[in-house]
Amino acid sequence: MKYIKQRRGVWLCLPLVFLLSACGSKTEQEYPFTYSGLTEGTSFHIKVSKLPESVISEQLKHQIMDLLDEINGQMSTYLEDSELSSFNQNTSTDWVPVSAPLFTVLKEAQRISQLTNGAFDVTVGPLVNLWGFGPDPTKFVAPDDALIQERLNKIGYNYLSIKEEESLAVKKAMPDLYVDLSAIAKGYTVDQVGLLLEKNGITDYMVEIGGEIRVRGQNASSEPWHIAIEQPTSNERVVEKVVGITDIAMATSGDYRNFFEANGVRFSHTIDPRTGRPITHKLASITILSKTTMEADALATAIMVLGPDEGYKFAERHNIAAFFIIKKDSGFDEKSTRAFASFTKLKR
Repeated sequence: MKYIKQRRGVWLCLPLVFLLSACGSKTEQEYPFTYSGLTEGTSFHIKVSKLPESVISEQLKHQIMDLLDEINGQMSTYLEDSELSSFNQNTSTDWVPVSAPLFTVLKEAQRISQLTNGAFDVTVGPLVNLWGFGPDPTKFVAPDDALIQERLNKIGYNYLSIKEEESLAVKKAMPDLYVDLSAIAKGYTVDQVGLLLEKNGITDYMVEIGGEIRVRGQNASSEPWHIAIEQPTSNERVVEKVVGITDIAMATSGDYRNFFEANGVRFSHTIDPRTGRPITHKLASITILSKTTMEADALATAIMVLGPDEGYKFAERHNIAAFFIIKKDSGFDEKSTRAFASFTKLKR
């Protein structure tokens, strides 16, 4: 963990969930297939409980890494020659053909943006960079109102259009519109790795990338997969809640690991696209369960922006399985939607 002057948050993308490696009574070594590594600026972990005899582990690892590299080459903003970076660098306001994977993620991003009235917005990158949480050099100072407004004028999901008639294409209404898929692409990648495993005949697995998770079937102890949601504290890792889940996707978002402090004020890395400023409410962590990790990933970010009250009403209205951890003066409160309880068996 690297700590930076004037900053108490951790400058790493750390999962906001614990993967209980034993998953019952089995140890990591007793899983017939495990694979870990780095991708999209974070870590990934894969476990398979039952490996078909026809599947060769090393070949499967190569398939997985090839897929991860392919998606990174489509959606990374850190690779200058990625498909997304090329689109961002293109100042044309004409339709630009895109690959099916990139189109799929952009289409889902626009759907979530419309559903949340802009609480989720993949064009928010210039504001994230302005506050020092993007790839631009960090300054650890709060920008002035005029600069915030200037960046607000350069963002907006409504300035991004997509079409799928005849060919898949997207276009900008502003030449310098910038798209960042970091709040949804990891979820998409998790889903694609899961589908790759299923194509290989694997029905019992867990895939995790940067805390976004997809599980199918059972763990090595023939039980649901046991996933621990982390207590939202910045100085230690403590379990808040353990859930037993299967055949579902899970994503958690929080504001307690990536932030900076200046002049006694704490600034979260979660930027509200509607105001251009870091969130200031009491929601510390939100966990979403959904059919796809891509949707769970985006909804977790959106509800983190909406906050404990507006976010809870939104989740109940749309039957979203959501688990809220809310800051109090001392400790935390827990709150979950009715849909969340129906999907899980809370272990503690």
